This record gives sequence, C-alpha cells and structure tokens, in this order.
Amino acid sequence: MLANVTVADILRPCEKRWAGFYDLILIVGGSLLIGLSAQFAVRLPFSPVPVTAQTFAVLMIGALFGSQRGGVTILLYVIEGAAGLPVFAMGQGGAAVLLGPRGGYLVGFVAAAYAVGLLAERGWDRRIGTTILAMVFGEALMYVFALSWLFCLRLVFRVPIGAGSILALGLYPFIVGDILKIVLAAIVLPSGWKLLKFTGIAEKRK
Repeated sequence: MLANVTVADILRPCEKRWAGFYDLILIVGGSLLIGLSAQFAVRLPFSPVPVTAQTFAVLMIGALFGSQRGGVTILLYVIEGAAGLPVFAMGQGGAAVLLGPRGGYLVGFVAAAYAVGLLAERGWDRRIGTTILAMVFGEALMYVFALSWLFCLRLVFRVPIGAGSILALGLYPFIVGDILKIVLAAIVLPSGWKLLKFTGIAEKRK
C-alpha cells in the first residue's frame, strides 16, 4: 500500500494542470461541506455552543485531504464565515462569531484537520485502532483551543457565557456525540482504503 498519501492523493490527476484544478475543487467544495454540516445543529439551553455535525466533517476532511489541503479547507471555511457568509451554525456569519464562545472551536477545527491529516499521511487512517487514535488526538487538540478560549472569555474578558464550569459548558455535552463520530470514522476510513485496494485504484498509483 502507498505510504505518505491520503485518499485525495490517490484520486488526484497526474496531469499538473488538472491536479491544481482538482485541489481547488476539493478545498472550495470541502469548505462548503463544512458550512452545510454546521446547519445540522441543536441549540443547548445551558451552553452557548450548539451541537453540530461539523466536527465529524472536519476530521474526515483532514483524514481524506491530508494536512495541507485539509488545513487550508477549514481555514477557508473560517474566512468565509468571518467575511459574513452564513456558514456558521444556525446560519450565522461575521467576525463576532469568532470573538464569541464558538471562536475557539473554529480555530481548533483548523488545527484538528491539519493534525489528523498529518497522521493520515502516515497511514493512521487505514486501520481501525490507529484511526480511533488519530480522531481522538484531533478532538483533543480542538478542545484545547475551544476550552482555552472559553476560559479567556469568562475569566479574562469577563464575558457572561453561561452558568456552570467551563467543562460543563464546552466539553461534557459533546462527549457522547464525539464518541459516535469517532466510531463512524473508524468504520468508514479503513473500509474506504480496503475498497481502493480491492478495486485496484491504489495499486495503479504506485
């Protein structure tokens, strides 16, 4: 099996001019997919951060696209939202969202996608066990940014972001959903590699 490549690399055209167009389509299309996944949201009465399908989309894009394409894709999504496009959860947009409770998550998405992409480039997405580890690492990295920003909002900038501890507001409500997303990724990604191997697509790129 090919080393240091992702699924997107396997499917990338060999001809240079088409390869660049392929990368552009992936990045723009991926950013729009993240925006769409953000609309599958459930507002929590006790937390300023809604539950969305974004995290799964972010981690999958990182694993499928690789570190550079994945990171740029999520960064483009954040820029689109900051510019005012209604791509953030609940159809919101604007720089104010980045400065609010969700800002740390959005920045963390970029870091998580890049990190998961790096691990995928090293083959971590080809086996169930390592896929789980890669996804857990990506989730943990995202929460480092998210919880740190919530901490700063409350204790440094004195912004009222809800009652309860920072963990109760920004981590605990999402654990069950995150576990389900990780399990789903651990099924989908290794299965995708097996399919590429079975069809001979991966072998043709050696």
